[in-house]
Order: sequence, then structure tokens, then C-alpha cells
Amino acid sequence: MTFNLLGKVRIPMEVKELILQAEDIHKATELISSKLKKPVIIENKNFELIAYSSTFDDFDQTQQKTILSKKCPIFIIDRLKKEGIVTRLQKQSDPIRVHPMEDLGFQQRVVIAAKHLGHTLGYVWVQESEQTLNAEEMEFLEEITGHLGKLIYDQFMKENAKEGRKEELLWQLLHHEYASESQFRHDASLAQLKIPDRFSIVVFSVTAPQYKSMLDDLENTVNRFRTNRHLYYLKTEFQLILFIEGRESDRFSSRDIARDLIEVVKVETGEEDFYHFLIGVGKEYTKIYYMRKSFLEALEVIETANFIGPRPETMPREFSKLGLYRYLAALYEKNSSEDYYSEDLLTLIKNDTTKQTELLFTLESYLANNGKGKQTANELFIHPNTLNYRIKQIQELTNIDFSDFNMKAYLYTELLLLNNVDSYYERYKAALQK
Repeated sequence: MTFNLLGKVRIPMEVKELILQAEDIHKATELISSKLKKPVIIENKNFELIAYSSTFDDFDQTQQKTILSKKCPIFIIDRLKKEGIVTRLQKQSDPIRVHPMEDLGFQQRVVIAAKHLGHTLGYVWVQESEQTLNAEEMEFLEEITGHLGKLIYDQFMKENAKEGRKEELLWQLLHHEYASESQFRHDASLAQLKIPDRFSIVVFSVTAPQYKSMLDDLENTVNRFRTNRHLYYLKTEFQLILFIEGRESDRFSSRDIARDLIEVVKVETGEEDFYHFLIGVGKEYTKIYYMRKSFLEALEVIETANFIGPRPETMPREFSKLGLYRYLAALYEKNSSEDYYSEDLLTLIKNDTTKQTELLFTLESYLANNGKGKQTANELFIHPNTLNYRIKQIQELTNIDFSDFNMKAYLYTELLLLNNVDSYYERYKAALQK
């Protein structure tokens, strides 16, 4: 033991020196825990797990969840903010004792901010299960947290460099800018970039520049989603490009994970704002050579959606389900350049305009549902008898034969353009004036 001039017992210098000389934050965490004889967790400023002690494993429920999910539970962070703990950590450099929250499985603990270059980079949590920390131990925490802040900073810089290299390699994959697959795999191994055995590319794009701030919230959602899933992402000014890894022997698993993610984004974003995203899902592949192909497929979905301005949930988000939508732009160009119109559809537009009917929209829904009356009526929120009356009107006004598959396929593609592309509909309406 050593004593200062005031007679206070000091922590043995050799332990503190070992911590201050440590270059690895995990080793420093173990040293702190063994000295204080208590479980210790270190998190970054976003409350994401950096290190935890293995010497003492009697963590409470909250810390167990933090270790498993690699992040402090959101409801705990909200409570800490509500009680002013987070604000106090930003303003003061001495330890704060946080009282138990029995309803949340949160035992009493001491927390101190780890700062470096004047910025808070993380937090050191010491669980006080039975015996509280004494004044000397509190002072010990104050003396070492500056070094812990530096270790967090150093780790962040190393990880940032790794992430930068990973991003560079992922862009190379998307653009086929690598000399050979073996060389790429070698470089990926050095950068600790895991090459998936099964994957799909998903692209989120905002519908207009004023919504690009939504990508920040999307990025946060993706980071929470990938806590127990393996995926990478690249961010551009208006897009987020995700590399979804599927399960090795589970066909279409990356597609299923992509669907789950999209539903999570929809819930967290909200119904109205969600449709400010255009979303494309490329097909699933098992060879990295096809990474670019999946990417281009996702982009094609987005380009098609951007062209037709689809109504919510009508156009497929998956390239494999795009079907006739792939050819709408080509059909638009061909019919517009040749000044072509369907006489039957012109008749229905005229009737809808003059008599305020909805025959055109009814016909599209009827064809989309393969002529199933009950399903179509439910989709249109009308009685089956009302649907039957409208179909009878369509048959009386036009030469449409619902038993002719070729005619139905053609009409459906033309209706997709009419009901989704305003300029195409206006072209038809203008033809009525000729």
C-alpha cells in the first residue's frame, strides 16, 4: 500500500500502471474487474458493447442482454436519459452512482465517462452487487478513464480503417474491379471481410433529395437489425446498398432476411414516410462474381419504380417478381413514338370521364387477380354484385374477350402504364379530343 500526504490509502501503483500501459482495452477491462472484484462493462458513446470482464460473470439481466446483443437495451438508455444520467455523464468527469431499477433487472452500479481530447468516447460501468465502491476505488476509476478513452479512440480509428478497406473492396465487387477472385479473397481476408456463401443485394433509394436525411434513420435501423445477422452496407448521398448474407444451405434465405428487414423499416419509419423509399431486391446468388448482377437487378427495380411512380404495395420490390414491369418503359417508348392507342381502353376512359365511373381501374384489378371475382371485389372494397355489373358494362362497351389470355396480358401491361404513368394517361385523354 502507498499513502498520499493526506493519509488516504491509494490503489497499488503496479495495478494502475499495468492498466495505463495496456494497449488492449479487453486486457484493461480484465485488470479493472480483477482489482475491484466486480463485473465491468465498457461501451462506446452510442452504448454499444466494446469489452466486458470474464473474471466476474455474475452480470445482472441488463448487462447480460448487453453482452448478448452487443448493445445496451433501448429501454434502459431511455430511462437513463429520462433521469438525467446521460446529461450528467457529458458534463462531469467523476463517477456517478446509478441506483437500481428493479423493474428492468438493473442492479446498482457506478458509471464514469471515458474521455479523450475533450470528447466523451464511451462509458465504464461497474456493477455493485453487494458491496459498493469506496472513495479510493472511485478515485482509481477517475485516474484510469483518460487512458480508457484513448484506447476506445484508438480502437475506433483501427476499426474505421478496416471499415474503409471493407467498403473499398465491396465497391470493387459491385463494379467488377478486381484482378482475380483469388486475389480478391486474399484482400478480403486481410480486411476481415467475410465473403458470404449465399447473398442478395438490397438497395434503398429516396424518392427526392429532400428526403435524404431519412437515410440516417435507415442506417440506425439497419445497425440494430444486423445485431444478430451478418450484413454489410454502403451509403451514398441518396442510397443505402445492403449486402444480405443468407444461410449457407438454406435456399432463398437472403431474400427472406431482406423481406424481414423491409418490414422492420416500414414499422420504424411509419406508413406515410416509408413510401419515400424506393426499394429494390436483387436475386439470390452463391458466387461472388454475381454480386454486381444482383446489384444491377436491385437498381433496375428502383429505376422501374421511379419511371412509373407506383402506388404503394402494387409493384414488386424483388427483381425475380418484376415480370411485366420490366418492359413498361420500352412499351411506353414504342407506343408513344408510334402514336398507338387501344380503342377499347380509349372507350373506357371516355366513359369514366363523362359518367364518373371507375371501369379502367376495375379492369386492371380484375386482370391482376386473374378474373377472381371475390378477390377483386375485396381489393376494390365493393360488393361482388357491383363488380359483376362493372364487368358487364366493360363487355358491353368494348370487344374485350376475357377468355383470350393473349388479349388479357396485353391489356394488363397497357393498364399498368395508364394507371401509373400520368403522362401516358394524359396522352390517351388528349386522343379523345382528336
